[in-house]
Amino acid sequence: MDLINKFLNLVAPPFTFFALLLFLPPFQLYKFFLSILRSVFPEKVAGKVVLITGASSGIGEHLAYEYARRGARLALSARRENLLSEVADRARKLGSPDVVTVRADVANVDDCKRFVEEAFNHFGRLDHLVNNAGISHACILEEVEDVTNLRPVMDINFWGSVYATQFAAPHLRSSRGKIVVLSSSSSWLPAPGMAIYNASKAAMVALFETLRIEFGHDIHITLVAPGFVESEFTQGKYLEKDGKLTFDPEMRDVQVGAVPIARVEGCAKAIVNSVCRGYRYVTQPAWFRVTYIWKLFCPEVIEWIYRMMYLSGPGASAKGAMSKKISDLTGPKKVVYPDTVQSAELKTD
Repeated sequence: MDLINKFLNLVAPPFTFFALLLFLPPFQLYKFFLSILRSVFPEKVAGKVVLITGASSGIGEHLAYEYARRGARLALSARRENLLSEVADRARKLGSPDVVTVRADVANVDDCKRFVEEAFNHFGRLDHLVNNAGISHACILEEVEDVTNLRPVMDINFWGSVYATQFAAPHLRSSRGKIVVLSSSSSWLPAPGMAIYNASKAAMVALFETLRIEFGHDIHITLVAPGFVESEFTQGKYLEKDGKLTFDPEMRDVQVGAVPIARVEGCAKAIVNSVCRGYRYVTQPAWFRVTYIWKLFCPEVIEWIYRMMYLSGPGASAKGAMSKKISDLTGPKKVVYPDTVQSAELKTD
């Protein structure tokens, strides 16, 4: 076996290089014509049933509105029932012929099962599942005394998507439906202070890329990787190291700095357009794709930038980071933060 591996060590790299030279041009041409075809003949979602988790705010809320404008029937889930009812009312006014809401915590497997079953029993079918529910944290791992305090990040972001997908998959197979996965650019960008969050988003990518193979052509999967988009995260809602949710605009300034925050309405529209066109991957805002190229080819540069901009030294407060100092000194908030981002009271789940 060692001889075989040594042989492959020598042969595999040049073989791959020349094979790609021959294969990539026709493959990319095929994908180009396929994208044109899908743009001309996108999926019509009017009358179809769309399940959205974490629909009470942020991207999930505005995905509900975008699907509603296109005439889809909606099943909305979140923990905050009052906010969910408000989203449902507006979705009806925007054009959804039927909206049901189910209070559910995606970290609870029984809640996920109940949500999917109630939606299917009400509509009799399922067409799209949007795994959107998520939570972030803002703390260095070494500063956390009890690391299990951060378990909700993985439970909600990763396991919540696993549970919902497991229960919805048989119904989606029957309708040859779609799964929309709200991952994050954090799945490839190693932002400090967000280690467990980054890991949860990377785990989601690995999970659903595997499920693409397992589901085959029966269920299409679109992986969405938002950059900084209007949401409670970019307003400063985080899980602290003690496991409590907090609203801290100063930590938002550390994590976001002077990077522009995209408007959530445009993000939601781009996502639904891409899903209806059968895209496999979506990055919003689109320019954030270049960060993946930098990470792929120059990981040391990305690590150096993050270390310089976001870490303030051992024992120092994260709020002393260079990213926040630049944000405070240059005053970009009114420009890079949309007017609709509210610095209102924290709405806890």
